[in-house]
Amino acid sequence: MSTAIPAKALTLHQGTSGTETVVIPQLGFGTYKITASDAERAVTAALEIGYRHIDTAQMYGNEAGVGRALAASGIPREQLWVTSKLNNPNHRRDDALRSFDTTMADLGLEVLDLFLVHWPLAASPGIDLVDTWRTMIEILNSGRVRAIGVSNYQPEHLRTIIDATGVTPAVNQIELHPYLNQRQLRAVDDELGILTESWSPLGRGRVLDDPELARVAAELDVTPAQVIIRWHLQHGLVVIPKTTHPERMRANADVFGFKLTDAQMAAVDALDRDLRTGSHPDQVQI
Repeated sequence: MSTAIPAKALTLHQGTSGTETVVIPQLGFGTYKITASDAERAVTAALEIGYRHIDTAQMYGNEAGVGRALAASGIPREQLWVTSKLNNPNHRRDDALRSFDTTMADLGLEVLDLFLVHWPLAASPGIDLVDTWRTMIEILNSGRVRAIGVSNYQPEHLRTIIDATGVTPAVNQIELHPYLNQRQLRAVDDELGILTESWSPLGRGRVLDDPELARVAAELDVTPAQVIIRWHLQHGLVVIPKTTHPERMRANADVFGFKLTDAQMAAVDALDRDLRTGSHPDQVQI
């Protein structure tokens, strides 16, 4: 069995009891756009390299492949962290509960570590932010998930569900990379006690050729991708880079033997262009 990569653990102030301390590995492995047929192979490789945090979603259509890799790994369940997300067509209570059952069956798990609402759908007819969040709380209270959170939520979405229910999401997973550093949204998450998690942390590759990143990488004798991942970690973010290539998986995990200086962190911070590689949350509706 492989040795886990030395990913720092961050504490989520939410659990099945509402007070339990839940610890999430800061560096994980993302599976977005990994096909159902490739997911088992990719996740198996990631686990062999030492990743212990795997992120998937109903929308990705690969939960069963992820589940097969987890089952075959031989890694004790308590050493693994698994996240999945509620798909857009499943926000209504009965659909959410049914789809969660399917997620658990496909992943082969009795308890999921983290379940997120994938998109807020705040302007979609027949969808209500608060009703969806109440269903998520119901799932949390069932004991079948250790923590619940959201993805792609804006400040007004977060305040709406917290004010209505008194339950704060443990995590807000958002697009975040040096060209979209989300400083204001991160500050709101911090104010509310929500851990920020970065999806598309490399900007779908668009950031990798930036000359300033190349300069910092050369100073540290590492790759631009390693600089970016280290930048996320030093900002206290959970980060889930995705690749299907084992050599890149290894490189993405080899980020604990160096540290960016304050000046290098500031240089990467200054690259912000408010540039999205994915959809704006207000544009995703059903």
